[in-house]
Amino acid sequence: MSTDSSANHSDTPSAKITLTQNDDGWWTARDERRGLTTQGETRDDALDNLDDVIDAVENDRGDQPTDEELREAGIDPDDNTTGELPDILK
Repeated sequence: MSTDSSANHSDTPSAKITLTQNDDGWWTARDERRGLTTQGETRDDALDNLDDVIDAVENDRGDQPTDEELREAGIDPDDNTTGELPDILK
């Protein structure tokens, strides 16, 4: 979990992770150094989700969305021809 300081890599700077409980009861976890943010119904869920995102970003895991996945997210793939991500995916 993100709160385990022994899990930090010796070649990476110290992490600063903030946890905020939102008005709706959900939790937001933000890694300030990497600029990554996730949410979860509990603190642990938010931190676990953040760990997953950090792993995906740092280890180049994940795939480009398919045209079908873009359409399901309300994005027209034909409008995304410049190669830049639409605001919703940034």
